[in-house]
Amino acid sequence: MKEYMVIHPEVAAALAAHQPVVALESTIISHGMPYPDNVETALAVEEVIRQQGVVPATIAILQGKIHIGLTKDEIEYLGKATGVRKVSRRDFPVVLAKGLDGATTVAATMICAERAGIPVFVTGGIGGVHRGAETTMDISADLQELAHTNVAVVCAGAKSILDLGLTLEYLETFGVPVVGYQTEDFPAFFTRKSGYGVDVSAENPEDVAKMMKAKWDLQLHGGMVIANPIPEADAMSNEEMEGIIQQALQRAEAEGIKGKRVTPFLLSEVKEATHGRSLVANIALVKHNAVVGAAIAKAYAAL
Repeated sequence: MKEYMVIHPEVAAALAAHQPVVALESTIISHGMPYPDNVETALAVEEVIRQQGVVPATIAILQGKIHIGLTKDEIEYLGKATGVRKVSRRDFPVVLAKGLDGATTVAATMICAERAGIPVFVTGGIGGVHRGAETTMDISADLQELAHTNVAVVCAGAKSILDLGLTLEYLETFGVPVVGYQTEDFPAFFTRKSGYGVDVSAENPEDVAKMMKAKWDLQLHGGMVIANPIPEADAMSNEEMEGIIQQALQRAEAEGIKGKRVTPFLLSEVKEATHGRSLVANIALVKHNAVVGAAIAKAYAAL
């Protein structure tokens, strides 16, 4: 792995000392938000984690090397650069072999985190089964990664642009626990409730950490979804979001938007339709996930 991976000294020192580390993805920087919001959010989330006494490790690929932990300059570069590849599991061979830059998705970040020995990963929302997947077969690689990669993913559920019922069925089929953090309702990214339940509710970080330890002690390979609802003050209404999403889906179909382009297109449409309120909500939920993720990482390290 040394041929392909560069670990930031701060992260390497924490891992060597068995101190808690939280992994962070980089698609939110290169593909999820406009500049400078993307860079400001990435740095702010890292600071939230540090304030909890935990080391952040933003993961990305720079010139064909997997970086576990980025400098401020590297985050700034990703925020401004054009042509950064969106990297999932299938893209690693090409991006590494050609020496390209890549921003890691949830799936790719999970792979890198596990290889580096980081069991907790904070993101905004996981991918899932897209609406209409019964004909398009558009299912996020995040779900397969959750099925067999040993990383707990702290998120605000799955994006409401997805078919959440089928997403949860998929996770159940592959034995991925969906844990609601202080909630019995599965959150839908911008909204606190989706109308679907979780497998179990955990009231504190220690409960989550014990579940993680029990799962992996038994060698039950795969991740866990820690579903943490967006703070109530920043949440949007289900009715408003559903109307906006339906319009965005119609536009995507009319314009032939498919594959990797779907999620960025839909999120951009949502942002425009909400006059930027969705971006504010996105930033708030990621920071909130960082607080919870750091607490879980500390509790797990203590075990």
